[in-house]
Amino acid sequence: MTAKFLNANCVCQTFDPDILKAKLESDELLKGLYGQIIESRPNLFSATTVFISPDQLEAITSIISAIEEVTRSSNYRNLVLSLSPSISHVEWGTKGVFMGYDFHLSDDGPKLIEVNTNAGGALLNLELAKAQQECCQEANVFFKHRDELLNMDKLFYEMFLREWELQRGNAKIGLIAIVDDDPEAQYLYPEFQLFQRLFARFGTKAIIADPKDLHFRDGHLWHDKEKVAMVYNRLTDFYLEDDVHASIRSAHQKNSIVLTPTPHHHAIYVNKLNLVTLSSESTLSELSIPGKTNETLLAGIPKTEEVSTQHADDLWDRRRGLFFKPLLGYGSKAAYRGEKLTRKVWEEILKGHYVAQALIPPSKRKIQKDGEQTDLKVDIRAYVYNGKIQLLAARLYSGQTTNFRTNGGGFAPVFVIPDA
Repeated sequence: MTAKFLNANCVCQTFDPDILKAKLESDELLKGLYGQIIESRPNLFSATTVFISPDQLEAITSIISAIEEVTRSSNYRNLVLSLSPSISHVEWGTKGVFMGYDFHLSDDGPKLIEVNTNAGGALLNLELAKAQQECCQEANVFFKHRDELLNMDKLFYEMFLREWELQRGNAKIGLIAIVDDDPEAQYLYPEFQLFQRLFARFGTKAIIADPKDLHFRDGHLWHDKEKVAMVYNRLTDFYLEDDVHASIRSAHQKNSIVLTPTPHHHAIYVNKLNLVTLSSESTLSELSIPGKTNETLLAGIPKTEEVSTQHADDLWDRRRGLFFKPLLGYGSKAAYRGEKLTRKVWEEILKGHYVAQALIPPSKRKIQKDGEQTDLKVDIRAYVYNGKIQLLAARLYSGQTTNFRTNGGGFAPVFVIPDA
């Protein structure tokens, strides 16, 4: 029994909604949260599980470790920072919470599609993983709750505490603001509420805040009459360029808050031009990156190139084998599979800032929904802190890019199953 076989044939529905409801609503203040999720976000959680093999996990870990090694190179850091706004040079020693490494599982091994800061869904996926029930006899052993899964909420809190200590030493942590634009309108707003509860469980007050309600004055960031000590940054304005984010930008630049993740983390890890660097054998050689690390990166990251008008005809001719992504894009917005491109969209791509990545089709997971079986596409996300994988999760979807609109799709837990 292998992971590949189970993904292709096992249609067991392992998700127990009653367990998840109890876990999400264990706090009196969160009563009704599960109902709100199901009503307004019916495709947030898939009912099934995704399996990977130990070899696939080892390959994912090796690719992440190789990137971590490269980011410690002064040659690499100088290069990527030169391609990013000046605020990315502001660095206070933090590591950046919830880095997200997204993979497709090809027949040739896992391939890194992109990296994200402030990757959403970690806490939701943790609760989802805990809410799985045993299914078929062959897979039952992999649904036993491991100690690390049960204790991971503590690990998540300690990650924020570590960020605080890296910048503030032994000072007592203060008010945490979970910040996003119009937070209640965000698709993952329920996760903000869960983080607020998580921080409270460990004795730390947290608020969910819109940046327009934050003000920088007298050397401090304020929310009403309270000083904000730390900002858990869920903004997609990665370099804090919008005027409404000026107070956070000033507080960060003046070391008045602990911001995580920061523009620096985005520049070092996430700028999609980094994929161009990390998938170029000649550039890696010029940066004096060790050969073993080069091999891992070149094998694990699809060839990526910057889109330019000088190479427009060549890229258009090769478009069916490429996937086009905006440099500062997120959540698959304005991303296009080359074979779907029209000339009108192509002209818009040429006017914007895009990269073209070699197309790696996602693997498939068979599910059963409403009495019918179907195959959905799979992305694997590794939530990482300081180079270490904390949690694996999958997103199941149909269509061109990941989404939460697919019936039977959504987040799904990932279990490692040895080949037998």
